[in-house]
Amino acid sequence: MAIVAHARRAGPLFALVTVAAVLSACGHSHSDSDPSQDPAVVKQGQDTFRFDTFGDETFWTDTLHMNEVVQAAVDPTTALSVGLKVDSEALPPAVVQGIQNGTVDLKSPDTTIALLKLNAVVGLKGTVETQGGKDVLTHLGITCALCHSTVDNSFAPGIGKRLDGWPNHDLNPGAIIALSPALTAQQKAVYNSWGKGMYDPRFNLDGKNGPVVIPPAYGLAGIHKITVTGDGDEIAYWNRYVAVTQMGGHGSFSDARTGVSVTHGPDDLVSSKLPALQAYQLSLAAPMPPAGSFDTAAAARGQALFNGKAQCATCHSGDQFTDANERMHQPSEEVSEPEPNGEPSYASRSATKLYRTAPLRGVWQHAPYFHNGTAATLQDVVNTYNTRKGLGLTSAEMSDLVQYLKSL
Repeated sequence: MAIVAHARRAGPLFALVTVAAVLSACGHSHSDSDPSQDPAVVKQGQDTFRFDTFGDETFWTDTLHMNEVVQAAVDPTTALSVGLKVDSEALPPAVVQGIQNGTVDLKSPDTTIALLKLNAVVGLKGTVETQGGKDVLTHLGITCALCHSTVDNSFAPGIGKRLDGWPNHDLNPGAIIALSPALTAQQKAVYNSWGKGMYDPRFNLDGKNGPVVIPPAYGLAGIHKITVTGDGDEIAYWNRYVAVTQMGGHGSFSDARTGVSVTHGPDDLVSSKLPALQAYQLSLAAPMPPAGSFDTAAAARGQALFNGKAQCATCHSGDQFTDANERMHQPSEEVSEPEPNGEPSYASRSATKLYRTAPLRGVWQHAPYFHNGTAATLQDVVNTYNTRKGLGLTSAEMSDLVQYLKSL
């Protein structure tokens, strides 16, 4: 979800907000969710996560005119090509049959409008009105689910059951934002430079172009530092930041540490939603690896390396595989620095100026790795640590360590 705190200067940004996978591909989850959550509150938070725009139509419609872009030129095939997803469970039988037999035109923007009318496009909320006998998209907003949900592809690629909290690394938020006719050529060039699965949640505030990977947000129960730089001790901090400064929701966010102070709208449509939204997010557990996706014997050897020679457990400690509740780390400790393309350290743009150790539950699911996406695979991660930390791991040992990471 994304907005520009100062839309005049830099345009929007999608949300680096929160939540997590309810179920894994094989239908199980790590037991790191909070069982004490009130089911009614959790359900309220789920509805907020999936469908609440916090009034951000003011930005996406009135400022960026994205409803006009979708109405004129975004057919379902185009939408899927930039990573948008369709919730198959929101489709009535007639539409399902029409997609299957080809009578539903996936090359027509009118079909996209019909899907929005059904509330079936994950992370987009449209207001559709009949004008002159034709359905017209009069307002368009975004929700948390845009960046932090995907689907299981059970119906077709990009169409299936929701997987809330799984980062949508097929999504190209910059390319979507760049479709707006309200942006300058210079702004569009920045957004188009990001690529799939990447987003800069600070660009609209500091003008520096250093996108980061849209992160997973599952398995956050019990972890106090939930973002890569640990700016807030609760998910609600980042939810407010994203809802207001990135999505363009009506409300206020301020933090003296970064000098950010943003207010949108004459009312507050954010604050009252934060407790339930956080409850939903904390109820979500990291997904288990699919059956047969790793070598169990190699993983057992890799676990010994993880806790010993490879030194991983010195930071990736405890059941959550992170020391984030005890300490933060200097950028000089990070093997992912320096940033690509000569950009300043992402930590230097944050409130803490530090990095937290990423929790590893579900790490098999969310390539690319490191905050800046500089490791495409888990093998790349291990290779980078082995080289930069001088661990002296053999090729066989690195392979075993990768299998262990795949098992988490």
